[in-house]
Amino acid sequence: MVYKTNKRKIINDPVYGFINIPGDFIFDLIEHPWFQRLRHIKQLGLTSFVYPGANHSRFQHGLGAMHLMDMAIRTLRSKGVKISEQEEEAALIAILLHDSGHGPFSHALENSIISGISHEDLSLLLMRKLNETYAGKLDLAIEIFKGTYTRRFLHELVAGQTDMDRLDYLRRDSFFTGVIEGSVGSDRIIRMINVVNDSLVIDEKGIYSLEKFHIARRLMYWQVYMHKTVLSSESLLVKVLKRAKELATAGANLYSTPALRFFLYNKIGPDDLFREGNFTPGLIASNFTRLDDNDILVSAKYWADHDDIVLSDLSGRLMRRDLLAIELQNDPFPQNRVKKLSALAGDLMKIDPGLTDYYVFTNSISNPAFTPAVLEVKILLKSGKTADISSVSDMFDHRFLSERITKYFLCYPKECK
Repeated sequence: MVYKTNKRKIINDPVYGFINIPGDFIFDLIEHPWFQRLRHIKQLGLTSFVYPGANHSRFQHGLGAMHLMDMAIRTLRSKGVKISEQEEEAALIAILLHDSGHGPFSHALENSIISGISHEDLSLLLMRKLNETYAGKLDLAIEIFKGTYTRRFLHELVAGQTDMDRLDYLRRDSFFTGVIEGSVGSDRIIRMINVVNDSLVIDEKGIYSLEKFHIARRLMYWQVYMHKTVLSSESLLVKVLKRAKELATAGANLYSTPALRFFLYNKIGPDDLFREGNFTPGLIASNFTRLDDNDILVSAKYWADHDDIVLSDLSGRLMRRDLLAIELQNDPFPQNRVKKLSALAGDLMKIDPGLTDYYVFTNSISNPAFTPAVLEVKILLKSGKTADISSVSDMFDHRFLSERITKYFLCYPKECK
């Protein structure tokens, strides 16, 4: 890629060492306030309640994923895959901005005060608004991000089974949590990628690195992403935001930052994102891009003194890390036990029965690390033919990797034990 100015900066990343910013326009996007906002959004939400080192940001993850994409493109070119400079820049932009639509504390916003809108939807909205600002320079990047570009393998590098997103977050999350079982050989896997029939494949000699990647991902899900205390803390945050949204909808006066107030006091739906609904996409984007973890924390700190007993108690618990008790098991919890705990919580908190589901609730979680219906990793054999990984790897026949595991959790106040 040709450099025209002095924007070729070097970043010292704790995971990969020195990484380059590959291009002037990409430098401008990194400097844009909408990307800089990601400095203030933790990659792993409230996981630092369990692993104190897990304070890395989505800004760091975006840069790391971009670095791996740069490495992947150079690898593919070295193997004879033709990739134009325009495709290179677009793929780098797509992976750089793939998480730009994440709200505070990862998925908490999606599960509480915004409904029917995913962070992918918001990422696409922001990319489209940036595209307007930069006179269509993100056209190709948006096509790659959406998977509508004719060269499918470029989208697979952004959102596939062994994409640059997963390769970075597994290695980075492992590094910052200290859970070494999640460490993956991202460099090795990237050097083994190739393209056959417009799809990504892995060279046969990289199969052991790929096996370790899937094992590491499975372990990270249960040991980090779905750790029961992480589930308890993030469920508590969701309940805080849901109660705030309920009170705001009823007209209660709540302290909040202007950006958070916009989403608390207005109903934003999918129809508003990409066409003129109750709110313009530009208005949503301008408020969303001023929203980060700090808005939630400072608001929750004030809510701990609110007149509403549920909001004040839940917010106080969040700020003190006084989490709800949580149990995890393979079978659904009996409804009679849930009802008994709900009655205890109602008496304890002196609240109406209709409010006890803020304190006592059950749900399920699944480990999506490997599902044959989704995973279509192809191995490029030395003969030049391709084969499904399950046919050339004994490990992928094992039941613990080939079946989705669902577990159920129950949360309730520790005082109800």
